[in-house]
Amino acid sequence: MKKSIWTSVFVVVLAIGLVLSLSLSVQAKTEWKMALGDASGGTQWALGERFAKLVSAYTGGEITLALFPNGQLGSEQETVQNCRLGTLDFSVAAINNITPFSPTVGLFTLPYLIQSVDEAVTLTQGPIGEELVQNTIKSAGVRILGWSYSGFRRLSNSKRPITKPADLKGLTIRVPKNAIMIDSYKSWGVSPTPMAWDEVFTALQQKVLDGQDTPLITQYVMKFYEVQKYITKIRYVFLLEPLVISEQLFQRQSPEIQQVLLRAGKEAQEFCRQFLILFEDSIENELKGKGLEIMDPADGEKEWIEKATQTVWPKFYKSIGGKEKVDAALKAINREFPF
Repeated sequence: MKKSIWTSVFVVVLAIGLVLSLSLSVQAKTEWKMALGDASGGTQWALGERFAKLVSAYTGGEITLALFPNGQLGSEQETVQNCRLGTLDFSVAAINNITPFSPTVGLFTLPYLIQSVDEAVTLTQGPIGEELVQNTIKSAGVRILGWSYSGFRRLSNSKRPITKPADLKGLTIRVPKNAIMIDSYKSWGVSPTPMAWDEVFTALQQKVLDGQDTPLITQYVMKFYEVQKYITKIRYVFLLEPLVISEQLFQRQSPEIQQVLLRAGKEAQEFCRQFLILFEDSIENELKGKGLEIMDPADGEKEWIEKATQTVWPKFYKSIGGKEKVDAALKAINREFPF
């Protein structure tokens, strides 16, 4: 009799425990991980942090995101690949690190295509940008939720002032592992050194590299002023750094959560645009205060533009989807080629 009573008690306790466990499971909050290639404080961080705050606010705190800056979760290409495989939730990465998985987004790395933040906004938020978002879902398995507007990639080096392509002779310049950007430097008579982003600071510090190119805000938050002396304000690429989500993760969400993610992405990218406009000039002054010499390229950058566009653009028409894609982009921003 006693055995029967204790057996019944055990069954009741076990049942209560299972109910509580299920209840806690249902009420458990979700935390997703987001990788960033840059240090906190820059445009990647501005986009990612604002997105995280908006998602948390719109879900009543039920969904939160943990940000891992400075390449803690791997190189940018690795984190995009992990999102593609579904082993990572989110990544913010330079557009050139998405191109290997979705070649048509290489349109936005063509030298001198984008010449202002307004043009960047027009292209990314219009029909062309939407087409590239859909292409990336199909070919890369990741979905672009928002764009980080990070500014022009400015050339820095530790050796001497650079104002014209001939000044690059003899310098070892890092570029991303991106064929379009590599060929841009080759058009200027340089054989650049492709290198993963997370290796660049150490290579500059150890004098393996003389220079590199990234936006001023990135150079500031990554403390490149410690290992560089000169900056040339070329504008060959306007850096876009999309926030991507694993498409597997996105498709597992309810329609309501999907709408939250899409809304938060659009609002975060607008915040990032305002962030760039507000802080870029002050960052330039900060870098000057750190002892860097900042100069403009000679002759309105004419020689740089002519060599890069005439050599590089035709070579990559096929990979980005055809010359008609370039023509459509130029039409959208009211420009003609050559220019």
